[in-house]
Amino acid sequence: MTSEIGRGCNNIGDAGQIPGMSTNEQDQQSYFEGLYRRHYGAILRFAARRTDPQAARDVTAETFLTAWRRLGAVPRSNELAWLYATARNVLSHERRGQNRRGRLDERLHSQPVVTAGDPADGVVSMLHAQDLLASLPPNDREALQLTEWEQLDIATAARVAGCSPAAFRVRLHRARRRLHITATKAAAESESSIHSLITDEALS
Repeated sequence: MTSEIGRGCNNIGDAGQIPGMSTNEQDQQSYFEGLYRRHYGAILRFAARRTDPQAARDVTAETFLTAWRRLGAVPRSNELAWLYATARNVLSHERRGQNRRGRLDERLHSQPVVTAGDPADGVVSMLHAQDLLASLPPNDREALQLTEWEQLDIATAARVAGCSPAAFRVRLHRARRRLHITATKAAAESESSIHSLITDEALS
């Protein structure tokens, strides 16, 4: 995978000419190099927020390999949305037959309890937010990730998600409502647990 991209990017002569390639092929080569430089970081972050670091690098490499093979299909006016959609498909294939959710839950629940003022409070809060997000249906979770994590506008996010902007707006509204309900419920359960603990200690 990497070697195929590397052969495409590195075999450029001193005068900028690639032996054995036509002018059109050299133009495509130049365009791909620019595409890679412009968007590699964004695609890697997109993947890293959804899987582990090594898998994120693999997903990113596969995304750009697909772009190289299908360069004519990449819309010049909307490159990033096309790359996001491609990375999303690669991630979907990677997830088949794997249970990443179990590993995430195990990591979240293994975090130590910290006291108020502990510097790790921010980390725990972030993990709690991830736990709440992971509890949502996949479509709702993706809608929030695309708009909140990737900071995409509605039109671009809808393109990545494979639906119309109107449908995406409905999906996003539903996702935000469900997240609010889930967070409120979790807060109430936490408060109830603390109250029960204090009551039990007072009675013991």
